[in-house]
Amino acid sequence: MSSLALYRRYRPESFAEVIGQEHVTDPLQQALRNNRVNHAYLFSGPRGCGKTTSARILARCLNCEQGPTPTPCGECQSCQDLARNGPGSIDVIEIDAASHGGVDDARELREKAFFGPASSRYKIYIIDEAHMVTSAGFNALLKVVEEPPEHLKFIFATTEPEKVIGTIRSRTHHYPFRLVPPGTLRDYLGEVCGHENIPVEEGVLPLVVRAGQGSVRDSMSVMDQLLSGAREDGVTYAMATSLLGYTDGSLLDSVVEAFATGDGAAAFEVVDRIIEGGNDPRRFVADLLERLRDLVILAAVPDATETGLIDAPADVLERMQAQAGIFGAAELSRAADLVNAGLTEMRGATAPRLQLELICARVLLPAAYGDERSVMARLDRLERGVNFSGGGGAPAMGYVPGPEAAHGAAAHGAVAAAPVPPGGGVAAARAAVRASGTPSTPSGAAAGGPAAGSAPAYDPASVQAAPTGPVPGDTGFAQPQPPHA
Repeated sequence: MSSLALYRRYRPESFAEVIGQEHVTDPLQQALRNNRVNHAYLFSGPRGCGKTTSARILARCLNCEQGPTPTPCGECQSCQDLARNGPGSIDVIEIDAASHGGVDDARELREKAFFGPASSRYKIYIIDEAHMVTSAGFNALLKVVEEPPEHLKFIFATTEPEKVIGTIRSRTHHYPFRLVPPGTLRDYLGEVCGHENIPVEEGVLPLVVRAGQGSVRDSMSVMDQLLSGAREDGVTYAMATSLLGYTDGSLLDSVVEAFATGDGAAAFEVVDRIIEGGNDPRRFVADLLERLRDLVILAAVPDATETGLIDAPADVLERMQAQAGIFGAAELSRAADLVNAGLTEMRGATAPRLQLELICARVLLPAAYGDERSVMARLDRLERGVNFSGGGGAPAMGYVPGPEAAHGAAAHGAVAAAPVPPGGGVAAARAAVRASGTPSTPSGAAAGGPAAGSAPAYDPASVQAAPTGPVPGDTGFAQPQPPHA
């Protein structure tokens, strides 16, 4: 087995082998077919997405004996020199601008550029990390980039195109590269593992794609690390999670089910297992947030698994669908918001375990908060309990304000929510919660009688009417009036 790095062994040799960059490779191939190749190109994008590789492929296409062509023959001397493990061509010069970006380097390049190629059709300069060239260096190259000789081509590759001065950018054809989609990258990694003849469990590839974050080179490096440590049974899911630092799926399942059922003991037991296992609490919260994100999508889009919105193995998708069914919509959204806010608070925290336990407590105790989202979460729990019991006959349970809260509301003229009638269910409770925020005239008063399901009203004839004007000797407090004889 070769000791060459995996991303070097599988470096593309033609535009057809470049994955996820069709918006760049297709126009370049068409320009080669039409013989409309520009004298300078600017390739920009995130690291490890194929900028330098595409620059080498373009140089190979230009200097092929059958070219310029979008499909190099691979047999001529120029193609063999620029092959995957070839020695390189004297007429294709790669310059690392991170260490050769000064004005003196630019002047030396300018002086050598006017000499013709030794054995190829074009002399091609590939300037990598072009954003590291100084302003004086760019100004020294400006004239030769603007009006180069017939035999000269420039290809600039950079991760920060905004740092390339505008006078250089305006003289190039700019092609922006992008991160590779997860599905495309996962399929490509599966092909690589097949070529390496090493079995890989189904749940490993999504972890590698997540670790690579859309970069092909980063993903290949992670995959190379896993393949290097594989045993006779190949790369297992447990090995990948422990090596990459991700949370095991069973822990996420346990804490999500504890949140859904309100089982605080199970949730804090998971916290103990996280800490005792030496896992990073921040990583656990980030993984938990991603799991809740998947559950929110499953709740909002029932066919998310068919449309590819969630990237997970079939058994994990089945468990997540069951978990999304246990949660209520409001409670699930509230849990995701609390975990997201807690993850932000954990940055720079000196006691990450304490922060993790507080996050769990906030999710498990919606009654500790009086905001609308917490009330809706409690109603979601009530609704699930009503459904499990077979109807709406169960009594409505929820947060009941104390006498101080009721007195404060009365002092400000607020109208309290009407009590939920027996058998009214959660729909009536939701309406009562929403109606409590805006004063309105009770329907029973408008109809001239008490509302259905409310407490019995006093007989107006049995109580003396209160005076409408000022009463002499009034102290500001309501005085009891004797009933009529």
